[in-house]
Amino acid sequence: MNVTHRRVEADAVVAIGSNLGDRAATFAAAVRGLAEADGVEVTAISTPIESVAVKPSGEDPDAPAYLNGVVLLRTTLAPRELLRLLHALEDAHGRERTEVWGDRTLDLDLIDYAGTTQRTADLELPHPRAHERAFVLRPWAEVAPEAELPGRGRVADLLAALEAEP
Repeated sequence: MNVTHRRVEADAVVAIGSNLGDRAATFAAAVRGLAEADGVEVTAISTPIESVAVKPSGEDPDAPAYLNGVVLLRTTLAPRELLRLLHALEDAHGRERTEVWGDRTLDLDLIDYAGTTQRTADLELPHPRAHERAFVLRPWAEVAPEAELPGRGRVADLLAALEAEP
């Protein structure tokens, strides 16, 4: 018996952020790196937006501002394989992990993977703070107006609720 294993395609959402160096060039290079990776097809790219840096203590207007955006993917990579790819791209762009939520040349977060809910030591899906971050929700709503964040609701509604807060 000859069994052929076909990898299932899944839709994924990746957030891109950069607040050190040439942010726009890094953003573009990250998108290129994703598009050129085996098993990944970029299906949409949001317009990059600028946002204030967020630290564990809250917003930090004294830190360099971020350039943020979202990329939609179609992939045959499993969630952890995709996460490894994201980390390799960060490393290739000089990402240093010395401070929690510190300044960085490149930050790639796996926000959603085909609506999967999972929690392991190195990966939580959907991203546990995506619903609190306008710099993720705004670009995601731009490229997928009807998108839903699993367990939280429509991305556009989450964004509207955040923007309505004082």
